Amino acid sequence: MHAYHVRRATAKPECRGLWHGPAWESIQAIDVAAFRPESTDHRPETRAKLVYDNLRIYGIFHVKDRFMHSTCTRYQDPVCKDSCVEFFVRPKPEAAGIKKEIAGYFNFEFNCGGTLYCSYITDPTIVDRKFKEVFMLPPDEGTLVRIYHSMPEVVHPERVEPTEWDLEFAIPISLFEKHVGSLGDPAGQKWTANFYKCASDTSHPHWAAWSPVSKLNFHMPECFGSMVFDP
Repeated sequence: MHAYHVRRATAKPECRGLWHGPAWESIQAIDVAAFRPESTDHRPETRAKLVYDNLRIYGIFHVKDRFMHSTCTRYQDPVCKDSCVEFFVRPKPEAAGIKKEIAGYFNFEFNCGGTLYCSYITDPTIVDRKFKEVFMLPPDEGTLVRIYHSMPEVVHPERVEPTEWDLEFAIPISLFEKHVGSLGDPAGQKWTANFYKCASDTSHPHWAAWSPVSKLNFHMPECFGSMVFDP
């Protein structure tokens, strides 16, 4: 199983996309490089970092891309069709007093223009083209997620030239707790998670994961890697 050790932040991330800034420079990055064979030959280099404190989980993506496209601008639009990065995470199951195999997970999906799609899923089985058990996070919860994006909100027509872009986010631990119960300071806890890069409706669609998925489906919590919060 892939494993990532998340360090406690020594400098609070500024949410300005500073990949080499004081909050991020010394943090280990992971590669989102397990591309599904259904992808085209465009394989953008995508890296991600996480840190945390007792109030939030902070993340940043850095992407070396081409063939970029982004037209979804409303909260809960299907941003996976655009040039998109994603963070799926399952907090420690025992927090909610439920069995690990039925513990829910959150999916935070961001297109390069900063539009967010997010939900809490307790059963990703597809029934009538929908997840069997899913709760779409309402706007008042979605706005709690701080987002920085280096690209314009809309990228249209498609940008074919090589472009580097950053997407940074900060998620309050209290947001997770609304759905899974008390978590407290994450120090010493072990969660599971995955990181993705996709662009399903661009001229060069691709699907990549940090922890490989066994089929073209990102909603496979059994394929998540381990995420350990170092004290």
